[in-house]
Amino acid sequence: MTGLAGSPGESEGEVFRVLSADDFAKFPKGAVLVAHTTSPTWTPLFYLASAVITASGGPLSHGAVTAREMGIPAVMAVRDCLSRLTNGQRVRVDGSRGRVRLVQET
Repeated sequence: MTGLAGSPGESEGEVFRVLSADDFAKFPKGAVLVAHTTSPTWTPLFYLASAVITASGGPLSHGAVTAREMGIPAVMAVRDCLSRLTNGQRVRVDGSRGRVRLVQET
């Protein structure tokens, strides 16, 4: 999957889709945060995430800026990420190149 480079670096981890604030308390440390978009209320999740993938946004979006501040890779505007990725799948996120690669199915 490809998108826009949001925050440089590479990381591998298990996908955890966050669809609403109801999912915040369930977010596991070290997971890859996958969401449609993020806003400032989502910032605490970035402290737990190993990487970020969003379906919208770009290099100046909240998710990209926050990921850069936290030093975690992020790929933005991966249009089909919510339909192609499910919780527990292992992915490799390349925030420098804007690429997400499925490593392992659940």
